[in-house]
Amino acid sequence: MLMPKRTKWRKQMKGRNRGKSFRGNKIEFGEIAIKATEAGRIDSRQIEAARITMTRKIARTGKTWIRVFPDKPLTAKPLETRMGKGKGGVDKWVMNIKPGRIIFEMAGVEEELARAALTLAIHKMPFKCKIIALKDTNELY
Repeated sequence: MLMPKRTKWRKQMKGRNRGKSFRGNKIEFGEIAIKATEAGRIDSRQIEAARITMTRKIARTGKTWIRVFPDKPLTAKPLETRMGKGKGGVDKWVMNIKPGRIIFEMAGVEEELARAALTLAIHKMPFKCKIIALKDTNELY
């Protein structure tokens, strides 16, 4: 699972997830990518599940880049616990995703196979995504 080695603070507040992504919204490394079209949170387990399905589909050829990293801790209290007694322990690590954010990139694979692999990865995402290619760079959200 992806998680930071160390953080300044153990627990964070949830915060808000508004607006569009102005960082990480262009293809930087690969030729084809997955782009988020709506806001949401991605969990370290979801990232790992999508990565595994992609690499299996392309039979470990080519190269994939993971452009997101879950560095925000989400806490949860145990089930059937009474209110009070402080905030719960860290349950999972997430990253807030804004519309327009590139999540995965891929290169060195035929476009049909890459699209098939990225489609399988999109099914693992908790928000709507689309596949974009480097040749279609004039595409907006």
